[in-house]
Amino acid sequence: MSEVRDTSFDQGLKLIQQLGGADRPAVLDLFESIGEAEFGERCVGFIYGDVYHRPGLALPDRQLATVAALTALGYAGSQLGFHAKAALNVGCTRRQLVEAVIHISSFAGFPATLNALGELKALFETLPAEETSPEPDAEAPSWASIEDRHERGLAAMKAVDGEAGEKVAAALQDIAPDLATYIVDFTFGEIYPRPHLSLRRREIVTIAACVALGTALPQLKVHIHGLLNVGGSEQEVVETVLHLAFYCGFPAALNAIAAAREVFAQR
Repeated sequence: MSEVRDTSFDQGLKLIQQLGGADRPAVLDLFESIGEAEFGERCVGFIYGDVYHRPGLALPDRQLATVAALTALGYAGSQLGFHAKAALNVGCTRRQLVEAVIHISSFAGFPATLNALGELKALFETLPAEETSPEPDAEAPSWASIEDRHERGLAAMKAVDGEAGEKVAAALQDIAPDLATYIVDFTFGEIYPRPHLSLRRREIVTIAACVALGTALPQLKVHIHGLLNVGGSEQEVVETVLHLAFYCGFPAALNAIAAAREVFAQR
């Protein structure tokens, strides 16, 4: 290895040991078993040594985004289990993981959510019981206490997605007004007011799911606006997308970056 590669690999190995809680990451054994030990080390060095150490997105947020993306992909159960455990190892709570997966139900569907919840349940059963109930991730917004679900959903949609969300609902009135009602009532009236995951993190995991799906660019743009509306930064948008390139593929990341560029130019 070159000195640069040595540094990246050493840094990546230290991080993946922290994330996975094992001295010898299984991914290195896998690559070694097929005669690709050097490529495995390059992957660890580049992804965990370089990308994970980029500024602009905290490690717990990276892990929540990864869990959300893997939930949306729907076919990476073992990797989802690894990154859920990694999220716990860097300070996320079990409740935050559950909330992130439940939040994705409106974007990736209930089958993907149920499968992911099954992975979380299997993980939690291997761990000691939590000693205390976690505190909410952030103070509840004022609209979370509105009793009428539809009015609560309208207030949440306006606060999070602003004009972009209102345009989506308005565009459905001439063909499927009930779909607009379902989005307002369930996604914004039921899911967004739930505690234990801040609005900023809800938008990060939503962006992650939309990137992973690869077919939701209009919705991705709406939720990039959403993240910026609730206090997120353009750097967090970009870092979330760059991070997911290694889980969802470079084509998905390129499309998402193009969407982000459009949103940034509009604001």
